[in-house]
Amino acid sequence: MPALSSAQARRVYDRIGRAQDWQRFYEDAATSELVARGGFDTAHAVVELGCGTARFATALLAQHLPQDATYLGIDLSPRMVALASDRLAPWPERATVSLVDGEAGTPVVDGAADRFVANYVFDLLGPDATRAALADARRVLAPGGLLCAAGITHGDAGLARSVSRAWMGVWSRWPALVGGCRPIRLADALGPEQWDVRHHTTVVAWGVTSEVLIATRR
Repeated sequence: MPALSSAQARRVYDRIGRAQDWQRFYEDAATSELVARGGFDTAHAVVELGCGTARFATALLAQHLPQDATYLGIDLSPRMVALASDRLAPWPERATVSLVDGEAGTPVVDGAADRFVANYVFDLLGPDATRAALADARRVLAPGGLLCAAGITHGDAGLARSVSRAWMGVWSRWPALVGGCRPIRLADALGPEQWDVRHHTTVVAWGVTSEVLIATRR
């Protein structure tokens, strides 16, 4: 089963809407690890690929980013962009949300960001789209900037392994039921010639295993 196309993913996430926030029961443990390791307290320009409802961005702006830091979230779902824009309304001069088509790169000039965030996005993408997104992250990041990513990965044992196998089985038959996402190992896609991995771990919440990865471009 191939990954969802951009058009298919757009339809899925337009339909999911606010229900995406229900995924916090397994996402929050991983994104908390990402925040703890990502040095967001010293970040000044954050770009988020696949911002969804902006739940993560709201927490960054309210609790972790410096007062002068800016945030740009992009998403291919018009409904997600609308929800994110509403949620980020308290920061009109610092936060922007843009609709993209899923094919063109991030609408940011080269080297303009010091954090490139992708939470539960790479596990939606196919190999070609993953390579393109990673190349775009390298373009967008300033020297010393960090790629900060979290996503579904394979469980190693016990309940976590059973859950990831069941998840993969559902994805192979009805990918829309799991938002098009499936267990992957993002670390395998980061070539050592392009990326220096600074932190890589897995977090299990309610039997769902997530990969947390922080890397800087070489």
